[in-house]
Amino acid sequence: MTDAVLERLPPDLRPLAATLLPRRVARMLDVLDRRLGSVVLVVEAVRKRHNVSAILRTADAFGLHEVHLVSGGFRPSHGAARGSERWLHLVRCPSIAASVSGLRTRGFRIAVADLGPACWTPETVPVDRPLAILFGSELTGVSAEAHALADGTVHVPMHGFVESLNVSVAAALVTRSVAERRRAVAGADLDPVARRAALEAWVRRESTWMSAARVRHGLDPPPGT
Repeated sequence: MTDAVLERLPPDLRPLAATLLPRRVARMLDVLDRRLGSVVLVVEAVRKRHNVSAILRTADAFGLHEVHLVSGGFRPSHGAARGSERWLHLVRCPSIAASVSGLRTRGFRIAVADLGPACWTPETVPVDRPLAILFGSELTGVSAEAHALADGTVHVPMHGFVESLNVSVAAALVTRSVAERRRAVAGADLDPVARRAALEAWVRRESTWMSAARVRHGLDPPPGT
C-alpha cells in the first residue's frame, strides 16, 4: 500500500487496508468522494429479480448510495446487478409507509415514478432538497398508498404508441437526470458517518476475501494452524 493512499484512510483502517491493492483502495475512496446521499431510490413490490437488480446497478452507476427495498427475501440477480449490491446501502422496509416516514424525517421530498396528472419530468422534478424516487411493480405500477404519501409524480415523456417503459429502464432514465441535477446543486453530499461506515465495511469485506484467496492458493496457512 502506498503512503499516499494510506494517508487518505482513517488511521484505524490502515492496517486492515495494507493487505489490499493500492488501486483497489483508491477506487473505493474516489467512489465515496463522488457519492450522493441526497437521492434515494425506493423499490416497491417489484417481483422480478432481474429488474430490481438492474435498478441497483443503475443506482451505483450514477453515484447513489442508498436504496430501499419494500419487499421481503430479495436476492439480487448477479447477471443484472453485476455485484453492485455490494457497494450500496440497502434498506429493507416492511412497508412503503415505513420507508416514506423515515425519509421524511430526514428532509426528503417524495416522488413516485408513474403515469399521472400534473407530472414532473426527470428534468423538472425539484432537486432543491433531498429527493426519494419510488418505483412500483411491473404489472400494477406504484400502489395507491404510495401515491397518497408522495409529493408528486415523475414521468418520462412518451412519443410513441407505448405509454410506459420497463421499470428498470424508467429507473435508469429518471435516475441519471435527477442525479446529475442534484449533484450540480449540492455536490457529492454523502453524510460523513455513512461514508465512514461504507468505507469500513468495504475494506473489511475485501480484506477478508483477500485473506481467503491467499489461503486457497497456498500463500498463507489456514487460520488456527
